[in-house]
Amino acid sequence: MLSIQINQEEVKQMYMEKLKEKISEVDAELVYWDANELKRRTCMCWNTIQKEFFFDPRFPKYKVGNKWYFPADKAKQFLLQWITER
Repeated sequence: MLSIQINQEEVKQMYMEKLKEKISEVDAELVYWDANELKRRTCMCWNTIQKEFFFDPRFPKYKVGNKWYFPADKAKQFLLQWITER
């Protein structure tokens, strides 16, 4: 008979490390967000975004043609700061 013992804490730690790696990869994939991505990331509609922080001079945004683009890293940093100020 074969008996296998698994250290659950070690498995959990390995799982969390891999999860962090994957999250970092997904975040690193996008250099900038468009309005749809901003809405998805904030779970807010466009009207709420405009009302709450879009016109804040600290919020990084660029208009290219008719579309708005937001540098992913800077927008994320701003949003984390903004939410703590609420």
